[in-house]
Amino acid sequence: MTASVRWGILGTGRIAKAFANALKDTPDAVLAGVGSRTLESAQAFTQEFGGTAYGSYEELAQAADIDLIYVGTPHPMHFENVRMALEAGKGVLCEKAFTVNRAEAEQLVALARAKNLFLMEAMWSRYLPGLAEVRRIVESGEIGKAVQVIADLGFAAQAGPEHRLFNPALGGGALLDIGIYPLSIAVALLGPVESVVAQADIGATGVDEQTSFVLKHRGGGMSSCSCSLRAHLPSELTIAGDLGRVRMNTKFHHAQTVTVTRLDGVARTVATPYLGNGYVHEAIEAQRCWQAGLIESPGMTHDDTLALMGVMDEIRRQIGLKYAADALFNQ
Repeated sequence: MTASVRWGILGTGRIAKAFANALKDTPDAVLAGVGSRTLESAQAFTQEFGGTAYGSYEELAQAADIDLIYVGTPHPMHFENVRMALEAGKGVLCEKAFTVNRAEAEQLVALARAKNLFLMEAMWSRYLPGLAEVRRIVESGEIGKAVQVIADLGFAAQAGPEHRLFNPALGGGALLDIGIYPLSIAVALLGPVESVVAQADIGATGVDEQTSFVLKHRGGGMSSCSCSLRAHLPSELTIAGDLGRVRMNTKFHHAQTVTVTRLDGVARTVATPYLGNGYVHEAIEAQRCWQAGLIESPGMTHDDTLALMGVMDEIRRQIGLKYAADALFNQ
């Protein structure tokens, strides 16, 4: 094993560039290679960030000097991309939403377990100091028993119907792209989901442009979550108990401050800065797990990912949102 972890990035879009920037601030990380559907795109990427350019995803997966592969392609491509990387013997960090549906996720988790390879959903907010501080405050009992989460995330997208945000062939819609954030953190704070009720506005292209859902958690708490591609929402998260509340300030999924307000009126704001652009923390965790020989992260387990995909499947069933991949698994 080398002292450094050699990363390959699969995809050259905006999120892939953000992750490449994060690797610059990640200790012991080396960007060794980038794979794209065209060599020209890969070369343009490596000119900016370094590494070897590969003119196909397959070439990147087969490269001998790659330890971990970050998958940053659109949602419907995750299943094939991750499977290919695992079949090539590589550990994988896959961007959220992990797949289009739970059935795809189950196959990938089963493959990773069978091959004893590291696999993790890149839910970067799970590893940020902001969430760690909120958990510390909740566990301290300062706000009493936490029983309610309110979270929203939204922006007015200025994009055409062919853009991945609105294109059903690219897994478009608010739920998979940004709804996963409030869902994931609500579950991280209040525990597994027992039931869900959802409503949505379906746009002209057939995907959800805004969705709201109420979750009942197994431990007795409830959460109310919203996501939108039409409106600039506050994008904050509040967790409340009988003695007060904690707010993860805008934008909650990478909050740099959290505010505690107690029932007696006392309030304080705590700074929760993160490293680099925020993606650094998930890269550090992936490297730690891979170097330790783990196949999953305790902070975002395989079962966590499967459960979240199952909840999103149920939300989509209720709002009538289907993708091509669903038919492959008779959903």
